[in-house]
Amino acid sequence: MAVIVPFESPSDASIDQLIGLVAADMERVNATILSRTGSEVTMIPEVANHLISSGGKRLRPMLTLAMANLTGYSGDGHIKLAASVEFMHTATLLHDDVVDESELRRGKLSARMLWGNEA
Repeated sequence: MAVIVPFESPSDASIDQLIGLVAADMERVNATILSRTGSEVTMIPEVANHLISSGGKRLRPMLTLAMANLTGYSGDGHIKLAASVEFMHTATLLHDDVVDESELRRGKLSARMLWGNEA
């Protein structure tokens, strides 16, 4: 028996099916993310909203939701987990921008360029 692994992916490869599968839950994840970015420190919501609204596919939370679906999970924990996964990923991007002294993130000024490394 052999397994054939193609080195080239079809040009019509897409994550559209995954997006469709988790669309309703992703709305809840996005709402959770936005609800958790508040702070009395003015800069924190500004930086958080800049990072969150900068785009991206949100693949990690979508995969988290898909796995919950695959395992038959019922409850709300998967929404919180998917939001947490996105927060962790966003934090690593922010850290990378500081360490690498990046000026841009996804075609926009990086947070460190707008608020400085200290922030």
